[in-house]
Amino acid sequence: MRIVLVGPGRAGMSIAVAATAAGHEVVAVVGRTPESASRGAALVDAIPLTVADDLPAADLMVIATRDSAIGAVAAALADKISEVRSAVHVSGLTPVAVLEPLRAAGLHTGSFHPLQTLPNPEAGAAWLAGAYIAVTADLPLRMTLEELATDLGATPFLLGDEAKPLYHAAAAAAANFPLAALAMAEDMFTEAGVPWVAARPLVEAVVANAFDLGPRAALTGPVARGDVQTVAAQLRAVDFDLPQWRPTYARFVEALARLVGRSEQFESVLNNQEETT
Repeated sequence: MRIVLVGPGRAGMSIAVAATAAGHEVVAVVGRTPESASRGAALVDAIPLTVADDLPAADLMVIATRDSAIGAVAAALADKISEVRSAVHVSGLTPVAVLEPLRAAGLHTGSFHPLQTLPNPEAGAAWLAGAYIAVTADLPLRMTLEELATDLGATPFLLGDEAKPLYHAAAAAAANFPLAALAMAEDMFTEAGVPWVAARPLVEAVVANAFDLGPRAALTGPVARGDVQTVAAQLRAVDFDLPQWRPTYARFVEALARLVGRSEQFESVLNNQEETT
């Protein structure tokens, strides 16, 4: 396909680099400024443009701006797309209706959201291989986007507009919430004189088990087996050595107890912990 990328940031350029490697042609990169467009275009041998320029002929326009700018960009480009067939944005939260100015101009519209972290164009392009990509579009664009995802080495799945808020919350939970737990664990290991790297095999095994067995079946440890005394000792240790993490640790215990159906069993130790706060 011939692709126009609008928004040469990390996500957009990751897709552009991966698409180019897969044999597609990024014909233009559109940026807010000529400088940002030129930097992005240089990575994929494309023409740098701004939103003030008419767009070249393309099968697909990919809008990879921040969510709050998608509607304004779509409106600004609506009279510059005479030879563009379809357009998507890459937001996992924003509905496709935000592209209404482009749909009204005759384009097929949809969204194409990689469920992956894309830290920079090169690493992001590599991480797209093996990732899953949410596709929201009607036929025939849906088939085009599914084929593009497959070309990138990814697995496409259909996502309804109405499910996007919950899907996006789930993605944020999966990508970010474990990091809060790991940051807490890093501080505790360090305080105990244990190198943080020692936890890596454990964490990797836990994550593998979560996907092989399911998060609930993979759960082990004192909360899962109902060992109230051990948890009480852990809470006292955290309270003494790292009191700034005490409320967070207690809330994780509370969530785990609820998950395994032991809320009542751990209620007293958690209440005692709260009373010392």
